[in-house]
Amino acid sequence: MALAETAQGALHYDVVDQVAPGYGAGESILFHHGIGASAGIWTGWRPALADRYRLVTFDMRGYGRSQVPTADFGWSLDLLVDDLFAVADAAGLSRFHLVGESIGGTVALAAALAQPGRIATLTVSNGAHLGASIQRVEAWRRQLDAGGTKAWSDAFLADRFHDDALSPERRQWFAAEQEKWTRDSILNALGVLIGTDLTPRLPAIACPTLLLHPDGSPFIPVSVMADLHRLLPDAELNVFGHARHGLPFSHARECAAALRAFLERRGVRRAPAAR
Repeated sequence: MALAETAQGALHYDVVDQVAPGYGAGESILFHHGIGASAGIWTGWRPALADRYRLVTFDMRGYGRSQVPTADFGWSLDLLVDDLFAVADAAGLSRFHLVGESIGGTVALAAALAQPGRIATLTVSNGAHLGASIQRVEAWRRQLDAGGTKAWSDAFLADRFHDDALSPERRQWFAAEQEKWTRDSILNALGVLIGTDLTPRLPAIACPTLLLHPDGSPFIPVSVMADLHRLLPDAELNVFGHARHGLPFSHARECAAALRAFLERRGVRRAPAAR
């Protein structure tokens, strides 16, 4: 079991290193999932990326095999940024490509501001520079208190996926992962986003940035992502049709292909020529 040790508990991470001959050690991509998701959502990205990149995923704090804090734990955006770099350090990543979805996208933006020299490129999927409202926290709290994580998860699935987006098996898998989250981790992680506004600092993010966004997220309108695109010095925006907040899972192949193409456009080494 690979663990990144922090002063606030350990974080579990996994490394897929299947880089094809000719790429040496390969470059690395670090993935950060969001609230209610798990590291498993990135599995569908592997076929498009694993021949070229070393892939690192982890369970964010509050979920799965990583430290699950008590209800009174002091969550913060700075802490989640520190967690991300703790995983990067443990996995031996000095400079890497960073992908974050939902709250992971917000953390990724903050990480690029905190240690810009370590982020080669940044990808934000269904995430934003602006945080959650207290109204959403209270709505989730009511769902959790009235029906537990199952009721909350059932409601959240409708926000994540159109009815025809997934096979029954994939929908069931995602629901089971989501229901493993605890009430306190859900609310405290969401609470990190209340009042978050990175707008004034965005011009300082100089690395190439890819923005992947669904056309139908109930939480982040396309207009917010368009504003993020406008404010970043070097960004590309892809909007996916017939998609909701579960974009990186429902459209894994499309998102991974977009990332691969983005990295190749930005000077990443291509596959060695056939002999």
